[in-house]
Amino acid sequence: MNAAAFGFAVIAALANMAGAAAVTSRRRWSVRSLETMVALSAGFMIAVALADVLPEAIEQGGRRAAVVAVIGFLLVHLTQHVFARHFHFGEETHHVTPVVSASALVGLLLHTFVDGVAIASGFAVSRELGVLLSTAIFLHKLPEGLAISSLFLASGLGRARALGAAALLGAATLVGVLVAESTKLVGDVGLALSGGVTLYVAACNLVPEFQSKRGWQLPTAFFAGSALYFAARALIGGH
Repeated sequence: MNAAAFGFAVIAALANMAGAAAVTSRRRWSVRSLETMVALSAGFMIAVALADVLPEAIEQGGRRAAVVAVIGFLLVHLTQHVFARHFHFGEETHHVTPVVSASALVGLLLHTFVDGVAIASGFAVSRELGVLLSTAIFLHKLPEGLAISSLFLASGLGRARALGAAALLGAATLVGVLVAESTKLVGDVGLALSGGVTLYVAACNLVPEFQSKRGWQLPTAFFAGSALYFAARALIGGH
């Protein structure tokens, strides 16, 4: 097992728990701070998916990798916006039913499992790509944990279950690393799958959370996220 991949997956899982703790401990994030974090994450994730992950996957697997990336993109839409229609990144302020919160959890479990596959696949190519992918995943883990825990609280399921839901998301990421490495899913298939999922989460989940908001702060954060990716890539070196 790649110790670095598992270590970064643990850090990502802890970010899920930190987001949940921020909600269940009644410490409220300012809306603007959360939106800025989401915008920064979106910029970074889109850059890493389009500039590194998908080109590497297609170089390794050709047309098959491109098809797998599309499948990954569609699977996230199916689980998050067909099975779980009431889901968004951010704190839930309206009452929802337990069925809605459970369906959102199921959809996110697929996504967080693929997060683990992505981390393992990145490190299988190079340490540099693994670090970049892990950073992209870490950046959206905090709002993800915040979103699922607030959904559970809004549905009246209590703090313990809200924290448990976030813990399941973190565990799914660790399982994704272990399954990817034990089944050799870390090749072009795993990389392409993670590229499609990363692109979907950034462009379809995160960007809509802030794109209609006025002002320069959020667009600036979005472009800064992409700039941060290129700066990080230059700092740690190409793969």
